[in-house]
Amino acid sequence: MTRLSLVICFVVLCLSLVISIIRRGHLPLPTKHVALFIFGDSHFDAGNNNYINTTTYYQANFWPFGKTFFNYPTGRFSDGRLTPDFIAEYAKLPLISPYLQSSNHQSTSGVNFASAGAGVLSETHQGLVIDLRTQLSYFNIVEKQLKQKLGDEGAKTFLSKAVYLISVGSNDYSVIFTTNPSVHQFFNSRKEYVETVIGNVTTIIREIYKKGGRKFGFLNLGPLGCIPSMKVLVPDAESIGSCLEEATETVKLHNKELSKVLLELESELQGFRYANHDFYASLTERINNPSKYGFKEAMACCGTGSLRGILSCGGKRAIKEYQLCDNPGEYLFFDGDHLTERANKQISELMWSGAPDVTGPYNLKKLFEHM
Repeated sequence: MTRLSLVICFVVLCLSLVISIIRRGHLPLPTKHVALFIFGDSHFDAGNNNYINTTTYYQANFWPFGKTFFNYPTGRFSDGRLTPDFIAEYAKLPLISPYLQSSNHQSTSGVNFASAGAGVLSETHQGLVIDLRTQLSYFNIVEKQLKQKLGDEGAKTFLSKAVYLISVGSNDYSVIFTTNPSVHQFFNSRKEYVETVIGNVTTIIREIYKKGGRKFGFLNLGPLGCIPSMKVLVPDAESIGSCLEEATETVKLHNKELSKVLLELESELQGFRYANHDFYASLTERINNPSKYGFKEAMACCGTGSLRGILSCGGKRAIKEYQLCDNPGEYLFFDGDHLTERANKQISELMWSGAPDVTGPYNLKKLFEHM
């Protein structure tokens, strides 16, 4: 056999092996590939609520949302990118697609399951959003699809290397002060209600862990009573700077319980690692000292009334008239509930590379690097 014949035989053999692998659907991934799976609420929703039967209060698929970066509304509650978008960029991943955008999720970059208005508890905005438990059921479907593509062992390895980013809980508490004050009437105390919310978060974390998840990123809850949409519920809030203290105290209790649970999980679950960003502290600092971080105002760019805190942005809700600022980058909030792209980027940087007292015990950069 000539040398040329040997080369041809070798090439044919290699092609046969590749074709065999493709036919089985078990494709190898780069050894250092780390995907990003995203769960939560409007802080992270990249457009899932575009595809469900809900109201415009839980959608941002209309102008002026998206005006700064995308130049069209994508379903993100901001003028541009959200925190997970920046995290994906830092991790050298593409923008992570919403789960409901496609029926077949074999993307090895990850999937975004977050839904604006979603809570930990299924009762929170029930029937209008994708609650955390349903988001987990979608993840289970994706896991099965990954097994078909990568094989059981390949999928398990893939999921163990992935990072799971979670922001949820604010809606379970804001609903008490806005739309459904009786939601926690079956609980003996505020502490018991918070413990129920945290208990359900813990259950979801454990179930992701059982599927192979080991690396988790958390955005704890911000100062809920001090955001524009809550401050408008306080008389003379603009002039005296008052916050809705009961709401703020509730999320402080939530954050304390979350920190305690994460420490317990770290000691109990082998290989469990997490990055917990103190969003409460970082957002409070920017509300109190906006100019220090490049913001002209700690109010909303788009909305109505005091601090533009009434959620009328876009004119698609009950109140049709609204005001819109010229430069969203000068404002901390885009609407009464949500941050501008510039603010999201600042928070993302803290989550990605912040010190342990800001994001700890690991930051997201370390989680992505840890294999």
